[in-house]
Amino acid sequence: MKKIIIITLLSIVLFACGNKENNQSIENLIETKNVKALNEKKTALQTEIAKIEAGLATLDVKKEEALVSVATLKDTIFNHYLDIQGSIDTKENILIQPEFSGILTSLTVKAGQRVAKGQIVGRVDDAGMSQQLESAENQYTLAKTTFERQKNLWDKKIGSEIQFLQAQTQMISAQKAVSQIKAQLSKTVIRAPFSGTIDEVFAEKGQVVAPSPQGLMRIVNLGNMYVSTTVPESYIGKLKMGDLVDVYLTSLGKTYKGKVRQVGNFINPNNRSFGIEVSIPNPDNLLRPNQVAKLKITDYTNKDAIVVPTGVIQEDGTSSNYVYVVQGSNGKTGTAKKTLVTVGKSSDNVTEILSGLSANDIIVIEGVNTISNGMKLNF
Repeated sequence: MKKIIIITLLSIVLFACGNKENNQSIENLIETKNVKALNEKKTALQTEIAKIEAGLATLDVKKEEALVSVATLKDTIFNHYLDIQGSIDTKENILIQPEFSGILTSLTVKAGQRVAKGQIVGRVDDAGMSQQLESAENQYTLAKTTFERQKNLWDKKIGSEIQFLQAQTQMISAQKAVSQIKAQLSKTVIRAPFSGTIDEVFAEKGQVVAPSPQGLMRIVNLGNMYVSTTVPESYIGKLKMGDLVDVYLTSLGKTYKGKVRQVGNFINPNNRSFGIEVSIPNPDNLLRPNQVAKLKITDYTNKDAIVVPTGVIQEDGTSSNYVYVVQGSNGKTGTAKKTLVTVGKSSDNVTEILSGLSANDIIVIEGVNTISNGMKLNF
């Protein structure tokens, strides 16, 4: 009955509108590009449809029945998230370079081996510096003995001051020479800069090595991982150090709890964004540099929110949002009531309702497209 009334009234509206504007049809208006007249027809039709809907709501027609699913609303915590994508990285992922050029005389590690900070991983031929060090140390020993004897004489007022100062100078010079050779010699020993795992080894024992873009080997520490990404500048002030973040790894199908450890202070003028870093734990040693991560950062929280499934919210001809509330429920049946609502943010397929609904209201969550205002409901 209701459908017949709607079709009849719409036909009348269309007929009436079709005889306005000097009896011009919609096709003629489109052909003549009469935008003003077309907009007027559109507005008139929308107004009439709204009147029809309002009139139908008051008509005493036979109510149909529908089988639906319902849910009772409760106050709950609602979180809205900023969803962005980032890349996993670590500060401790470098190529180990030799500081001294020469033949690689020793290579003590292999790929996959764990090493500690300062551990020797290789040696380069010192090109005779060991012998130079031995000679320099002998000269220093002699200079030191000479100085000590000269000092004893000088303390007894024997000899001249110039002899004492010369002996002192020679000893200091010999000492510096020993220190310089030792410093150069230490560069022939290659050590791990931090604790980690040798990921790749690019050199072989006996090979002539020197600093290069490839390096000798790659060392990676997976214990200090983080996600780097950029955030729109509209989120300035909404993110702060220590905020918790859900980090989802598609490749692993796992979610980690991260924490914002750095918030950038520079806005990129090209995309109006700023950088952030989120530290994440790696207890299972599954994270790797350059993995793609999806971040869910909480930017809004309401601890006493009314939320409904986003799909139950509908829009009428006046662009007003509404849901169907069950009235007169006895646990199995009730009556549908169209209730206008003001919606807030949406997240995870639910939408916050700012006004129109209250806790303990019963709403239709399945079958909303098959019912109308005043219809009897079975559930």
